[in-house]
Amino acid sequence: MVSLVVVALFLLQGALLQPPQAAAFKIYTTDESLTHHRITEAAFLRKMADVCRNVATARGKDFTLPINSKLTATIVQKACSNAFSSLLKLSTFNLAIIQTSISNAAVDRKQFSTAHHFDDEDFKNGRDLITKGIASVKVSIKKGNYLSARSSLGAVCHTLQDFYSHSNWVELGSTAPFSTLIKPELPLSNIAGPNTKTCRNCVGEDCSDNILPDVLQQKTLTSGYFSLIFSSKPAGKCSHGGFFDRTSSREPTGGINKDDISSYHGFLHFRAAEMAINATMELLEDIRLATGDQAFLRLMGLTQSSVLAFVFDITDSLSQYIEVFKKVCLSIIDSRKGTSEEPSEYVLVPFNGQGSGPLIRTANADTFKEYINSLSASVAGNFSDMFLSELLLTLTRVPPSSDIFVLTDASAKDTELKSSVKAMIESTKSTVNFLLTSSLLRSEEDASLSRSLSLSDIQLYRDLAHVSGGQTIDVTNTTLSQANAVITDAITADLVTVLQVERSSAKAENFSFVLDPSLSNTTVYITGDSLVFTLYSPTGVSQSGSVADGPLGSILTVGNIKRVKLNSDNQTGEWKISINATSSYTLKVIGQSSVNVLFYFVEIVEGGHGDSWGQRFTRPFIGRNATFYVSVTGRDSVTVTDVLLVEASGSDVVRGTIKAVGATDFLVNIDRIPEWPFVVQLKGLLNDSSLVSQFQRQSPTQQQGSRITVMAQSQNITQPGVPLSLNFTVATNNTIGNYTIRARNDQGFSVSFPSSLILGTEGSAQGSVTLTAPSDTESGTDVTLTIEAEAPGSTDLNYVTLQLTVSTANAIFSGCYSLSLCLSFFFFIVCHFVCF
Repeated sequence: MVSLVVVALFLLQGALLQPPQAAAFKIYTTDESLTHHRITEAAFLRKMADVCRNVATARGKDFTLPINSKLTATIVQKACSNAFSSLLKLSTFNLAIIQTSISNAAVDRKQFSTAHHFDDEDFKNGRDLITKGIASVKVSIKKGNYLSARSSLGAVCHTLQDFYSHSNWVELGSTAPFSTLIKPELPLSNIAGPNTKTCRNCVGEDCSDNILPDVLQQKTLTSGYFSLIFSSKPAGKCSHGGFFDRTSSREPTGGINKDDISSYHGFLHFRAAEMAINATMELLEDIRLATGDQAFLRLMGLTQSSVLAFVFDITDSLSQYIEVFKKVCLSIIDSRKGTSEEPSEYVLVPFNGQGSGPLIRTANADTFKEYINSLSASVAGNFSDMFLSELLLTLTRVPPSSDIFVLTDASAKDTELKSSVKAMIESTKSTVNFLLTSSLLRSEEDASLSRSLSLSDIQLYRDLAHVSGGQTIDVTNTTLSQANAVITDAITADLVTVLQVERSSAKAENFSFVLDPSLSNTTVYITGDSLVFTLYSPTGVSQSGSVADGPLGSILTVGNIKRVKLNSDNQTGEWKISINATSSYTLKVIGQSSVNVLFYFVEIVEGGHGDSWGQRFTRPFIGRNATFYVSVTGRDSVTVTDVLLVEASGSDVVRGTIKAVGATDFLVNIDRIPEWPFVVQLKGLLNDSSLVSQFQRQSPTQQQGSRITVMAQSQNITQPGVPLSLNFTVATNNTIGNYTIRARNDQGFSVSFPSSLILGTEGSAQGSVTLTAPSDTESGTDVTLTIEAEAPGSTDLNYVTLQLTVSTANAIFSGCYSLSLCLSFFFFIVCHFVCF
């Protein structure tokens, strides 16, 4: 019996951890084969060039850019900027391609799903996945959630592209994409029946003539069968092929996949890839026609797609501040209205101590100004001290990467949610900025109305702001309007972080940072009390922090912040700053640049025919190795020399090992995830024609590891009005005891879950979350569900994030939507103490 269990576990591990050979076009490659990323990128570039050519023609402008395989993001951005007579964004265009490609790559984790890869002649379910995914993309665009739209788009693109690699569409002599795949109203016809023989044996390794002549003559559509575990397949059917496809050894032997140039039908790889590019362009055109040019440009990242959110504490103690803050907000809205920097959406969350809301979202600037103007002070209620609950709600409901500004004098009595707020900031990468009106800062007249905001409360908000890469501004009634400059800096387009450090103790320290030629409007922020600093330029010129206007820049003091706006001349090179403080402080260097860094932790399965990977939606495990994907936007090629995990509140460093997987894309392996919170810092060289210059960037949002594992059952589809139950497992090899469980979703749908789970000596426990979408929820609505587990005493926390789509049709996959997931739960529990 023991031997059978060992064998079973060995087979399960092989099935789960080996690469999925039905993964179609490779994720990255060392030969000339086209990857999913390159196919998606080529389609984006060609489609945007095509759209911009049409716009230029309609406006009577010349558009001479040839639309071919030599396009780059920089070339397309310049040509499109000329066509639209405005500077379109390069960095966010790169970002849109990367975000779409990452979700594209994640589909290869669905190893056993025939529909996601068009294996086993599963054309109906594959087409259903595509059409439902397209509907989801369009709904997300309509709701202004462009990140969610790109996530859905990437998954759709993968399945669509796989069709041309896994089916015999190319072998049939087709010269155009199979448009029926994106049009649910058209019938799927001439598909091989279950008893129709489609292939014959390959001649040794030569499979160039293994599809039966009758299939080719009658234009019968088929695809290869694939299995990691079983060798059986219907008689006479084609196999996918490849080392791990066990069906390929069963007659008819061989395969028909065109995943790369070394595949059984690799001689048709480039034709299949070109067809996949054209099909992806056709899909993008369908989305553009349905949503309009402005929304399409935001989807593609060429115009602003960020969200601006204001959280107003409107209790009566802030009555004088509310009117000033309203003017500041209106000024910011007016300054960006009608420009390329206008946010795609505005969010308002009023908070009066009796609860928050209603949460207001609109893309119309004038409508939003009406909401702002309607705000007035009210008497605080019973929930006036539950501020972190309100902030957590805001972070959950606004789209990821939002800019959030909070005006409050409220203390937080629900500090037990601090770890949850940090985790939500980390997972959404939203930036939170606080404007605090503490009674400690007010005049005697103003303070008479104030609630109590202690030094510990102020430090709490400073900690949360720093985790997000934001600022905490201590203001008075007379200095609030001066904060306009700081707020404007924070929402500037193409904002990048060059350096950000925090020190919790008083000591003298020197810091250096590199400014590159792509940077403009560089600003240095030093936040803290009773500090002295001196700034040094690359040429040795210095300026003391006590000099308001000096040779290096102008200094504005807003509350506890010193804002140093560097002069525009001679910025390039290594700068230094010395700081001597008597208490804790932060240093932050930001600027505008098309060159930015995007990173995601990923899971990679290597070996055999290809590599499979997907984004991790959970914290990495402390003490173990990890891999993250890094992409540099804004250039067609860069050299990366260093990628570091830098201690967020100290000077410790963990250095990564870099592997280039593209001209601007890299995989970085970390031998050991540190115990302390960290930021990712990247250094390298910009290659601009004959000029090579150093550059550095840093992730604004802090990350951290965990010793808790949260693993959840995945489910693609939920139906409106029908409760969906999702199982999850919490495990650890560290602290046993009572773990607090929380679950939330970004749509405000009803959700129920156990408030706690007890992890005993076995080190794991299971629970279930039930999510119910209202019966009137629009089909195609995306839902992000977060499940988190917090250790006893709030000593540790981890979470997992799931993406679901509401659909009125029956789910293609239910329960354990794929065999690999069901097996992985079994394997996870059995091997838990061995793995840990």
